Amino acid sequence: MTRLALVLMATSGLGLMTAHGSAAQLSRQDQTVIDHAATSNVAEINAGQMAANKAASAPVKQLGETMVADHTKANDQLAQIAQQEGISLPTQPTAQQRAEAQKLMALNGTQFDQAFAQNEVQDHEKAIAEFRTEAKSGHDPALKSFAEQTIPVLQKHLRMAQGASRG
Repeated sequence: MTRLALVLMATSGLGLMTAHGSAAQLSRQDQTVIDHAATSNVAEINAGQMAANKAASAPVKQLGETMVADHTKANDQLAQIAQQEGISLPTQPTAQQRAEAQKLMALNGTQFDQAFAQNEVQDHEKAIAEFRTEAKSGHDPALKSFAEQTIPVLQKHLRMAQGASRG
């Protein structure tokens, strides 16, 4: 076999890999969004479980339970997109998210409720902004659609967190 034939075979094979969704196909923005969404989903599920068990007020408990359900669903949807793209999702929260969880774990009663709600307001404001950017200017159609569908859920969480933070 000639060198040209080998190069053509190798090149066509790489083309097939890319057409079927390798990580190289995602733009940097899309890759950042999918990574942030995955780590945030895991962190929000963990925080929601903590709130459901530890919160002193009913609104914070309800927020925690809602976040567990909604972020579990979102993570399942994200996993499907990642599988289609041929990429792996992060399965652990970031170091910063783990540190925030440790701070919350040390609190009790109304101090926990207030800190949890305030963290959720900040986290969801950031997430909404990032998802709006992805929905508007992302490159991957499935990820753009995911962002568009997830924004209303994040807005619901933000409203719940704002209400819980007011007491």
